[in-house]
Amino acid sequence: MTTSSTAAAALPERRIQVSFEFFPPRDAQMEQSLWQAIRGLAPLRPRFVSVTYGADGSTRERTHNVVLRVLRETSLTAAPHLTCIGATREHVLSIAEDYWRAGVRHIVSLRGDPPQGTGSYCPYPGGFAYAADLVRGLKSVANFEISVAAYPEVHPEAPSAQFDLDYLKSKLDAGADRAITQFFFDNEAFLRFRDRCVAAGISASLVPGILPITRFPQVLRMASRCGAQVPAWLSQRFEGLEEDADTRRMIAAAVAIAQVEQLAREGISEFHFYTLNRVELTYAICHALGVRAATKDAEDATHRLAASGGPAVASTAGAAP
Repeated sequence: MTTSSTAAAALPERRIQVSFEFFPPRDAQMEQSLWQAIRGLAPLRPRFVSVTYGADGSTRERTHNVVLRVLRETSLTAAPHLTCIGATREHVLSIAEDYWRAGVRHIVSLRGDPPQGTGSYCPYPGGFAYAADLVRGLKSVANFEISVAAYPEVHPEAPSAQFDLDYLKSKLDAGADRAITQFFFDNEAFLRFRDRCVAAGISASLVPGILPITRFPQVLRMASRCGAQVPAWLSQRFEGLEEDADTRRMIAAAVAIAQVEQLAREGISEFHFYTLNRVELTYAICHALGVRAATKDAEDATHRLAASGGPAVASTAGAAP
């Protein structure tokens, strides 16, 4: 693994752009972690920050509150998730109208997942059935910038890879501006998927979703739900490290840096990080990849990271083997 300085030099001259995903907090401690992450990563000037939505719409108010606070207290572009789950078309469109009046101009449009244990997805009575329908509905409200989801390793509910690809195209044809992928660890799978998108006539941006690994068992659970493959070599990297958080962080940083470097050499310049509301690892990875804050912002971010114990992660990420 290269050091952080040579890693950045090895990438193409085109500057890497990043965006970050956060989820709304459930309690005061989680809220503190969330805002520590938002303020720590803000100096990297992400293209936007997205805020997730609960599987059954259960975090609707918390998502809304986080988005409004981001707009009020930062200069970041907030992109709330909005789904088809648990609401009529009129209700969903009223939420979109409220967002537009509040200053939101970017929405992540998703079908959404039903709550665990409730069986297969069933459209809500009187609601939008699928993400493409939601995209068209949002465009009827205002000219939102819209991101949608893509699945390099195929959505777990799709009957075939071709069906999944055709449906991605329908979302983009409905008016979406870009597709953000589910996280993945096999770059070849993503590159094959990109080639298939091009062959299908998809010209919109295809943004890789990158998941820095904080706890490996959690990643395994998430991957099993969304159809992402976890390669054997990755499992071996984390084997026996259940009680060694420092080594886990170094390996996680090395894996993510190497993944983004390879994709950058393939012409990818925009990446979406699933932060899990943690600042240290994502900040360290971005720093090693050459995504840096302006000097004053960098100093402020360093102070915030120091308060959270972050420098140990940042200083070791580039030196990981």
